[in-house]
Amino acid sequence: MRILVVEDEMIIGAKISMYLSELGYEVTGVIPRAEEALLHVKENPPDIALLDIRLKGEMDGIELAGILRQQYNIPVVFLTANTDDATFDQAKKVKPYAFLAKPFGKQELKRALELTKNLVAGEAASEANTEDPNPSANAPLTDRFFVYDGEKRVKILFDSVLYIKAERNYCRIVTASKEYLLSMPMKSLESELPRDLFQRIHRSYIVNLKHVDEIHQQTVRIGNSTLTLSQAYQKEFLQRIKSV
Repeated sequence: MRILVVEDEMIIGAKISMYLSELGYEVTGVIPRAEEALLHVKENPPDIALLDIRLKGEMDGIELAGILRQQYNIPVVFLTANTDDATFDQAKKVKPYAFLAKPFGKQELKRALELTKNLVAGEAASEANTEDPNPSANAPLTDRFFVYDGEKRVKILFDSVLYIKAERNYCRIVTASKEYLLSMPMKSLESELPRDLFQRIHRSYIVNLKHVDEIHQQTVRIGNSTLTLSQAYQKEFLQRIKSV
């Protein structure tokens, strides 16, 4: 995946470029001004653009983002140190996929890019469903979903998921063989899960009912993991377990 960095502080730009290379991305350029970035994009269109909001020159990052979104349909992630409410409101109008507050590390950058890729993939899937004249001929597979694992998307069968853990605005999907960090809030992911398989047991946990091994008064054990069972979800969970 190709990433363009538009940042007028070259030391910061160089560090971002280093992070991107370490994460396996191709950097199309580190450019200090919006006007130069537009010329660059014509010859080297990126998959995602990382833009500093406050750029030197006649055009700032918000105006540049508007052009990239409208003319090239390039997803944008904003980089910012200090943004007042008025600037933030202006930035939202061009529909960025994420904001990264400076200073940030490689992990924060990784998560912002994963979030952007997942949002783009979701938009593409939605457009495909809308435009499909014969949806029954291309019915979606309902026993699996795909998540980004680095630069590739991998298949996860719903049956293979042991449980899901909320980590702020991310979800950690735990299977018997591997864990995946998904850039999506728990509430959004929960709405996509098959209701017959999954049940929330705590604000931070959703479990696959098929993999529950033990139930105690305040905990649920799945494999080697002991998860908290909150009182708010206990009654519904126990009712569901009886029917499995």
